Order: sequence, then C-alpha cells, then structure tokens
Amino acid sequence: MTAQPARLERIGPETASVMDVSPFKPSLVRTVFRDVTPMHVSRSATWAAASVTRTVLTEIIDAARGAAAEEARKKLIPRDLLSAIDRNVELEVGGKWYDHSPTFKGLNGVMYDAEGVIVPPRKRSRSRRPSAVAGAHRFEAGVKKLLRNRGVTAVPAMVRDLDGIASVFLTDLARDAAMVVREGGVKRFGTVTLVTSDEPGPSPSPQESLGALSTRRGDARTIGRDDVLAATTIQLFGGRLRQRALTEAREATQSYRTAGKDFAVTGHSVTTQNL
Repeated sequence: MTAQPARLERIGPETASVMDVSPFKPSLVRTVFRDVTPMHVSRSATWAAASVTRTVLTEIIDAARGAAAEEARKKLIPRDLLSAIDRNVELEVGGKWYDHSPTFKGLNGVMYDAEGVIVPPRKRSRSRRPSAVAGAHRFEAGVKKLLRNRGVTAVPAMVRDLDGIASVFLTDLARDAAMVVREGGVKRFGTVTLVTSDEPGPSPSPQESLGALSTRRGDARTIGRDDVLAATTIQLFGGRLRQRALTEAREATQSYRTAGKDFAVTGHSVTTQNL
C-alpha cells in the first residue's frame, strides 16, 4: 500500500478569532477595492482597511450615542449624527455622501460661479460605473452589528447615513491606497500641527511619520498594509482619531499574521509493505 499523507488543516484568517476584528467582511472590502482599482490587494491590506473603517464608524457612533444620552435615548436619530460632527470636526469623513443624504441637506452652503450665479446641486447620476453611494446598502449588516456592539439602535435614516459614510470612506481609502502605490509613496500630504509662535513644534511620532512618506517598498501592482496606512493619513487629517485608526489597524494585521502561521495537523502517516 502507498503511504497515506497526513492531512493538514490550516487555522488561518478565515477560522481564527481575528475574524472578529471588524464587522466589515474581507470579501466586502475586496469588492470595494476592485471597484476602484485593478491592482491586487494583499490580505493584510484588506484587514487594515476593514479595521480603519470600523474605527471611524465606531467613533462616530460613540459620539452620536453621547448626544442621544443627553436626551435619555438609546435609539440614534440623524440629529445625533449632526451633533457628533458639530462637536468633533475629526468625524467629518465620507464627505461625498453629504450631497446624497437629506440629513446633510443645506450644510454645504450655496455655491456661486465666477459671475455670481448660484450653482445648482449636482444631480444624481445613473452611470453604470459602480459608486460608493450606489453600493452603500452593502454595509448595512456591518453597521447594525457595530450599533449592537455599542449598545444602541438607530432609526432607518440614521442607518442609511452610517452605511453611506462607511461606503464612501472605504472607497476613498481604497482610491488613495492605489494612488500611494502608483506614486511610490505619499508625496502630497503630511501632518499639520498647530502651535503658538513662541512654542517649538513637536517632532512627529513614528506613527505620524507615515503621512510624510516619500517612498514605499513592494511591487507596483500590489496594495499592501502600509499603503492602506498611508492612505489613512490622507483621509484622516490628524488628531486622536487618526492615531487610534493607525494603532488598531496595526494590531489587527498583526493578529492576522499570527493566526496565519498557526497550523493544526490531524491524522497520521502510515507506510505498509506487502509481506
């Protein structure tokens, strides 16, 4: 009889506890990346993007929950979202969604052209090209899971706005990550720190220095984890939210890499000979 090889059962990212790192599934994140770029996306980049999106949405939900708590409510309404953004400008992300949501109607102000004529709002396009706005519903399950995890619920209009913000933010993150790969690093963005005239500016931390990268490692066809982190520094202009997003993304990808190295061996090899 021939030898029976041992069966190897991999305990990787699809079965390890790292799956709980984000309510936004890797398959959904990869779909968003495919919508904006033909580049290959590494698994660690997928986990990093999912983690950053989760961090941003969690921060928004917590701020809105605080606004609702002042009125002794546990169900979030659009007014809570506006209050959260008004109190913390760091939460103003996914701006392209604002033109499509009644919640944000009128907040962008009236635009005038060079001759002083009011520019009408942009009409919704029926283009066949996939868009973050058209695909916002894909994020509903993840948003509802985040809401449950934070101990709150939300009216449908609020869920819709959180869906849209998540979709637009992740789409912009994917687009910027692809730009980082094409341009070989972050060339046009950095960190701005406000200080007084007689106070020396602080030196950037290793995490914040990502915003000033001029070169990158890796091939020119693959979006890696560091490309997503660099894109995060573009999307989140600074402050505590950016730092938290970068830190949690690093932890998430580190957990992924650790899980990917674990293997379980079941069965055994048996070799017999005819006597």
